[in-house]
Amino acid sequence: MSAPTFSDNRSEHAADQHLFLSEAYDLITRARLAEAGVGSGWRCLEVGAGNGGIARWLAGRVGPDGWVLATDLEPRHLTPQRRLSVLRHDIRHDPLPSNAFDLVHARQVLPLLPERLSVLHRLVGAVRPGGVLQLDDLDLGYGPALLTPDQRAAELYQKFLTAKAAVMSATGADSTWGSRVATAMRAAGLVEIDPVPYLSQWRPDSPGLRLQLNHTYRLREPLLAAGLTEHDLTELRALLTDPGFRAVSCVFYSVQGRRP
Repeated sequence: MSAPTFSDNRSEHAADQHLFLSEAYDLITRARLAEAGVGSGWRCLEVGAGNGGIARWLAGRVGPDGWVLATDLEPRHLTPQRRLSVLRHDIRHDPLPSNAFDLVHARQVLPLLPERLSVLHRLVGAVRPGGVLQLDDLDLGYGPALLTPDQRAAELYQKFLTAKAAVMSATGADSTWGSRVATAMRAAGLVEIDPVPYLSQWRPDSPGLRLQLNHTYRLREPLLAAGLTEHDLTELRALLTDPGFRAVSCVFYSVQGRRP
């Protein structure tokens, strides 16, 4: 099975997507990982590591006695370093050690996988008893425009969001998975589950809207197949860079659970 559209690191737009994801969410992810107690001597698994920003941060936290393994389907944007190993790995199928990590973290990986529930159980199994699983995932079902030049622009933005959800669904992805992560973790046997939602205002210089703009290029063909036109995409790109445009972010859920 080929990589889902949103996670294909071979795209010319992949590096920018990783950058905007990092700029939008790394501060939240790092703060939550720090709350989990990540520190000296921890063994950590970073799944779908993207550009490696979180993996490098973890490597700096675990000290000389710790270790971080960063995996990705296509790890071309990852560089090994001291205490940080890189592995080309398909989390759906490739071998994964059991009871091996103090922390397992993935951000916006499971929503893209039709096998997300089986992958969740694999991740739980990789956590040692007492260790932490943290999943940081989006719910794209909410995120309306707040201020647009006119009603047509508001309708165009909503048309884009609807089309993007359809593109995700066509690949087996789940655009609203973030809101169900905590329940899925509980069903997988984790305890002390702590789901925290985050919302913010998006402006044209916000990384979240820059990511949306990136998707108008990266997902051009599937968006056209989902009903947008070239004219729509041109108008949408102008809207996303309009200084007066405002939107609510989609909901970002950072969810932690502990393996008993």
